[in-house]
Amino acid sequence: MPRTVPAVDVHAHLGVPAVDELIADEPGLARQRAIDGASLGPESAACNAEQIGALAAKLTDVDLRIAAMDRAGVDVQAVSPVPLPHTWAPRELATRIAALTNEAVAEFCARRPDRFVGIGAVSLQHPDLAARQLRTAVRERGIRGVQISTVAAPGIELDHPSLAEFWAAAEELDAAVLIHPWGCTLGERLNAYYLFNTVGNPVETALALSRLAFSGLLERHPRLRIWSAHGGGYLGSHLVRADHAWSVRGDARTTEAPPSELLRRTFVDSLVYTPHQLRHLVETMGAGSVTLGSDYPFDMGVEDPVDRLLAAGLDVETSEAIRGRNAERLLGPLPGR
Repeated sequence: MPRTVPAVDVHAHLGVPAVDELIADEPGLARQRAIDGASLGPESAACNAEQIGALAAKLTDVDLRIAAMDRAGVDVQAVSPVPLPHTWAPRELATRIAALTNEAVAEFCARRPDRFVGIGAVSLQHPDLAARQLRTAVRERGIRGVQISTVAAPGIELDHPSLAEFWAAAEELDAAVLIHPWGCTLGERLNAYYLFNTVGNPVETALALSRLAFSGLLERHPRLRIWSAHGGGYLGSHLVRADHAWSVRGDARTTEAPPSELLRRTFVDSLVYTPHQLRHLVETMGAGSVTLGSDYPFDMGVEDPVDRLLAAGLDVETSEAIRGRNAERLLGPLPGR
């Protein structure tokens, strides 16, 4: 594949120790950890805690990250925070969390602006605050967009009317909105074998995307730049089921266009592990919707996203789109372009 197209990893995470220190003694964090621990189950919770400790350097060290990128043939990373949404945080604390996160992301990217672009955070549980935080991050910090969870807060879905100002701001700013799940509303049914992640993450992403499509939000805001992790979750494989419901049921025919048409305006990553699954994802979502994604540096990610793209045996135009051209449409001009 020609090297004229930079390889852009849109799914890579950054640790923010300043936030960890800020919230370490917060009762809300303790309550959230108890909820997460019950949903994960004791074995998975212990494994996660061990992994976070082991990955601390990879999550924060620029040189380790650059070395990993070079080994993988990745030219640019879009760096986003570890996806812990802190929806429990009250307004004042949430303001500080987002500010520290966005400051850390911007400063990290500034150390190697030729290799990194930044994805920040907003306090989506406080919608009016989130819209202002997004504007500040983009206009003052040079951040390309923000990462959000699959819900704004417990019981508040992404299509909730209270989020209208946030979505309008994202469209106005041409800001990328990266949807990354954490946890699952299936709760303790997933408390073994890391089902919290392997089943829960794709369920949550499919739910979030479905609500954005069926609610009409994607029709009302056609210029939104929305991206979702893990190949769009289960929706990446079962989009035809959503279309079928739209075509035969009045309660599901809520938009002019079918869900597949609306969701193909969004972006997903290539983190589906096998060549067969990647080819299927491209067939389902379209070549213009898929970006590279590694989930660096976590164990559910991959160290070789470029090699896995090549292994799929896609045509040159499609491969170049996934390698980097789609990321530029999502994130805006890339370093060196």
